Amino acid sequence: MNQEELKKLLESIQKGDTDIDTGIQQIKNFTYSELGYAKIDHHRELRTGYPEVVFGENKSVEHLIGIARHFQERQSNLLITRITADRYNDMHKAIPELTYNSTARAVMLQYGRPAETESFIAVITAGTSDYAVAEEAAVTASFFGNRVERLFDVGVAGVHRLFNNWELIKNARVYVVVAGMEGALPSIIGGLVDKPVIAVPTSVGYGANFNGLSALLGMLTSCASGVSVVNIDNGFGAGYLASMINKL
Repeated sequence: MNQEELKKLLESIQKGDTDIDTGIQQIKNFTYSELGYAKIDHHRELRTGYPEVVFGENKSVEHLIGIARHFQERQSNLLITRITADRYNDMHKAIPELTYNSTARAVMLQYGRPAETESFIAVITAGTSDYAVAEEAAVTASFFGNRVERLFDVGVAGVHRLFNNWELIKNARVYVVVAGMEGALPSIIGGLVDKPVIAVPTSVGYGANFNGLSALLGMLTSCASGVSVVNIDNGFGAGYLASMINKL
């Protein structure tokens, strides 16, 4: 139940179309649902403006199907992150309405999408190897109703590629910049734009990058102002934060 549904329920109680006991029970169900192995937080959308998202990694397929069925019964939108293709196939057999983005490893159940924003989020990668993390950010932002423009493989090894796309870049409202290796691209963009930059370090690189630690530290010590940093490979967190900024 979202804010609009709660408003309609209260109006229905006031008009007498819904009796008080039924209304109270529906409001109780609005807080969270107890599934035994999971507590689904329906109140989150009212508190934060965004529905609960399920982190799928390490959850059993049976639990994931149970969670998805609960959202299906309520006809509520659902995003599940970090799902392999094999696990999605098992879930899809049980719930054919589920869709999948294999690059982002994201499963979605959608009964309607928010109106897309006019302003847009630019999701930019240093290299093609950063594509999967960037796509997780892009899919997350798009799921929440944001216009997203993607720009891949414009890193510092050939920085002219970045400037050849400047007409697109300069018009974004917020930037998600994804990079591995030394993680330099967010600093470059941060020094050129007047909007927030969300830097995403990836675990892409040779041994001395320590599975993304070098990119993370490089981004944290960026000399460019206006650059914030999420955790290594956290495309979801970047897409979520970018959505919040874009919708302010």
